[in-house]
Amino acid sequence: MTEKIGNITLDYKHYPGEDLYCDGKVEDELLEMVKQHPASEFGRLIEERGSWPVLYHLSPLRGNIVEWIPLNKNMKVLEVGSGCGAITGTLADKAGEVTCIDLSKKRSMINAYRHKECSNVTIHVGNFQDIEPELPNDYDYIFLIGVFEYGQGYIGTDKPYERFMTILQKHLKADGRMVIAIENKFGLKYWAGCKEDHLGRYFAGLEDYPEGGGVRTFTRKGLEKICQAAGIAEYSFYYPYPDYKFMTSIYSDAYLPKVGELSTNLRNFDRDRMLLFDEKNVFDTIIREEEFPLYSNSYLLLIGKELEIKYAKYSNDRAERFAVRTDIYEEPDGARFVKKVPLSEAAGTHVDGILRAYEKLSAKYEGGRLKVNRCEKAQDGVFLEYLSGRTLEELLDEKLDQGDEKGFRKLLDEYRTAVSYHEKTEVTDYDLIFCNIMSNQAEWTIIDYEWTFDRANTGRETTFRSLYCYMIGAVKRRKASLSYMQEVLGYTEDDIQKMAEEEAEFQHFVTGNRLSMTEMRNRIECPILPAAQIAEREAGKWGRKKVQVYEDTGNGFSEEQSYFVPGAYAGEEAYGEGNKISFDIELPEGIRAVRIDPALESCLVTAERIALYRLQETAVGDNGKDGVSDREPRAERQVSLKECLLNGKLISDNAAVFATDDPNITIDFSKQQRPEGNQRMRLSVNLGIVSLPQTMAEQVVAGFEKKGWFGRRSFGTIA
Repeated sequence: MTEKIGNITLDYKHYPGEDLYCDGKVEDELLEMVKQHPASEFGRLIEERGSWPVLYHLSPLRGNIVEWIPLNKNMKVLEVGSGCGAITGTLADKAGEVTCIDLSKKRSMINAYRHKECSNVTIHVGNFQDIEPELPNDYDYIFLIGVFEYGQGYIGTDKPYERFMTILQKHLKADGRMVIAIENKFGLKYWAGCKEDHLGRYFAGLEDYPEGGGVRTFTRKGLEKICQAAGIAEYSFYYPYPDYKFMTSIYSDAYLPKVGELSTNLRNFDRDRMLLFDEKNVFDTIIREEEFPLYSNSYLLLIGKELEIKYAKYSNDRAERFAVRTDIYEEPDGARFVKKVPLSEAAGTHVDGILRAYEKLSAKYEGGRLKVNRCEKAQDGVFLEYLSGRTLEELLDEKLDQGDEKGFRKLLDEYRTAVSYHEKTEVTDYDLIFCNIMSNQAEWTIIDYEWTFDRANTGRETTFRSLYCYMIGAVKRRKASLSYMQEVLGYTEDDIQKMAEEEAEFQHFVTGNRLSMTEMRNRIECPILPAAQIAEREAGKWGRKKVQVYEDTGNGFSEEQSYFVPGAYAGEEAYGEGNKISFDIELPEGIRAVRIDPALESCLVTAERIALYRLQETAVGDNGKDGVSDREPRAERQVSLKECLLNGKLISDNAAVFATDDPNITIDFSKQQRPEGNQRMRLSVNLGIVSLPQTMAEQVVAGFEKKGWFGRRSFGTIA
């Protein structure tokens, strides 16, 4: 009836004798892994296997969803649907007694072997309905993490979810709490192109599960209706981000995300996904419109008295000695404070260093523009003052959105002056990036100074690194940031490349050379399918195989002075050989420049022939006496791609790669000396063109930039 695995007790009293569900041989693989390897080796195994099930079941980051909840060793907790134990270990570390229920014997054995050192865990194997009547009624917490959506299978009545809540409620103490983590049916990731987690089908939840099945997720309003039907009046919502599975932050109605915070959205570890839009930009819009609770990817529904903690952020995808959690608390009188706590014994020294950094930075910047957020020692970490206002990053973004380049540069000049204060002092906040500075009118305060080192850094160097980090956070920031780096700070493209390498080194220092979650996603190889490109491809080649010509006769290029060249594509595209473009056009008098757009997609273009002819009037007929005039081409001038202006990258004198869906080749006549005035000219073009996927084109461009291919120059006078 029972079995001991290490210190864990497995109770088989209600086990039906066979597992009624199983994920196949992957569970055998997981069982062997936890038998043969301690938990300290799971990180290495996850990276080596590059497998979604191994990551999902064994990653310690899974525990984030419950780790922030204030449990203590005097508490009893119940975990329903404990599975392979992704949450069990975290609960066992924090609570006094943990009772688990799971239908699968094999999964329960995986749970037991990985936590065999825990003496406070009992696992009941069998059907919830059979085990539930024997459970006590004095649990401090009941956890359903990724379980409530299966309520129909657990309960099986016409109102299974309401009944599920009601049954569980009676097993809580009078002041006990229930915690439900579940996907939001309206989560933004599903609108953006992620498949529904349980059925693996696009838009299944959004369409309200038209094909049926035993799984249901809910919107916030849907969960509230279930609570009300179950007679539950006291509850609160939290919003795990990016979702509850690998949560890095959790928000609440008292502390919602700010514009710019939600930028880690490509989290498709389990299967491929489409990409219908940029989720960061849409989240920013949702936040401005105050609709975030409707579109949060997941919910954590806490039934019972609300917690004082209103926000938590995890920094535990790092080396163990740097693993930290940052919390925001709100006291009954509305006052708030920030707390940083170490998530491992080794990280205690790192958190203590934050207090020392506060003291050293306060001395360095005394009398200057920058203030340092007040820090005090706590029993298990440090307290910091909670500050309101807008970050410098928000202010810079606002200037860009307004098109205020002068204001953007003024803010950067102020920042550079501020961080240059006592720059020879041998203490530096290396991570003094714009989002770590809170602006409250004229006062600027450093709100996070975790990465402070005993060395000097110039204001120019600090500004460069901050601008680099700012630039890679959003495409819209790139142009203005590069301009300031190069024109004001005097850094070159080589310097920027070196900064990218230095930043990668710093991140590896922080992570202890562990793979980031983004790197893990790439290793698991679940592709992201850009929907716009798919739509263009499916629309047919005719939609992309067009040549458009723009003519500048003094007012620049415009759509009004452009036209498509009919029949410019010479034939069907041959696999591996591309297509041919061939056309002749007559250019108007006084033309200053002509632009050729060879396609509406990323591509490789080779110039087989670009030739210019000057046209002159000649008489035709009997010795020209009838006075009829015509034009005949004279004085051919060959033009290479190297002599043109491109928005692509040259890979030879007559070949270029365009990593854009708007490739263009410009021939500039503005500096030409025309011996015979503004004569008309004819342009004859023969190009080879090969379509390239956007990512491939970007990789080719990046490779040639590294080698220094930057050829652009105007050409000489037409003969």
